[in-house]
Amino acid sequence: MTGPAAHDTVTDGARLHDVDPGTRWRSRTFTACSFVDADLTGLVTEAVVFDGCDFTGALLTDSSHAGSAFRNCEFRRARLWHATFRGVSLLGSSLSEASLRPATFEEVDFTLASVSGVDLRDSTLDGCRFRDADLARADLRGASLRGADLGGARTTGLRLGGADLRGAVVDPGLWIGAETAGATVDAAQALAYAQAHGLLVD
Repeated sequence: MTGPAAHDTVTDGARLHDVDPGTRWRSRTFTACSFVDADLTGLVTEAVVFDGCDFTGALLTDSSHAGSAFRNCEFRRARLWHATFRGVSLLGSSLSEASLRPATFEEVDFTLASVSGVDLRDSTLDGCRFRDADLARADLRGASLRGADLGGARTTGLRLGGADLRGAVVDPGLWIGAETAGATVDAAQALAYAQAHGLLVD
C-alpha cells in the first residue's frame, strides 16, 4: 500500500494498518476496510471512496483529501490535526470523540453525520452542509459558518458563542436549543431569533 499513486482499485474487507507516510491514493474504493489505529500521517486522497470503513484511533495528521467520500465511516478517537478536506462527503459518518481541531474544511458534506460533542472552536466551516446531522453538545464557538446548511440538524446544547452564522440555513429550534450568545447573525436570522423567543416584531 505504498509508493506511487494507485488508480481504479477496489479493496473489500481488508485490514490496512501499515501505510507509509505520504501515501497517495486516487480513484480507489475501499469497502468495509479496517484502518483501526493505523498511522495515516500525510495520506493524500483524490476521488477516493471509503464505504463503511473503520478509522477508530487512526492518525490522520497532515492528511489531505479532495473530492473523496467517507460514507458511514467510524472515526472514534481518530486524530485529524491539520488535515484538509475539500469537496469531501462525510455522509452518515460518526466523528464523535474524534480530534478535529485544527483542520481545514471547505465545502464538506456532513449530512446525517454524528458530530456530537466534537470540538470545532474557531474552525472555518463556510458553505459546509450539516443537513440532518447530530450537532448536539458540539463546540463551535468562534467558528465561521457563513452560508452553511444546518437544516434538520440536532442542535440541543450546541455551543455557538461568537460564531458567524450569517447566511446559514437554520431551523427555528436552533435559537432555542443552542447557546448563541455573542454570535453574529444577519437581519433575517435576528428576526427568526426574536420570533422563536416569543417576541412580536413590528
